[in-house]
Amino acid sequence: MDGDADKIDDAVLALLWLTLHNGQRAWKGHDWDALDRLHRKGLIADPVSKAKSVVLTDEGLKRAEEFFQMLFTSPK
Repeated sequence: MDGDADKIDDAVLALLWLTLHNGQRAWKGHDWDALDRLHRKGLIADPVSKAKSVVLTDEGLKRAEEFFQMLFTSPK
């Protein structure tokens, strides 16, 4: 089955929001292709490093919160 890469990226970005720590860092235990696409879109710093976390850009942080709210919270 073919997945929609943009929808997958949105979900991964939302999950990065879930694991935020130390400001704009999030655990990067997600699909490498998705992390690479998020980096190319300017939403995260280059994920290729020995660090176990990745830094979200200001735009990435904003969009991560929006996608988290949209995908994983209940309406009030």
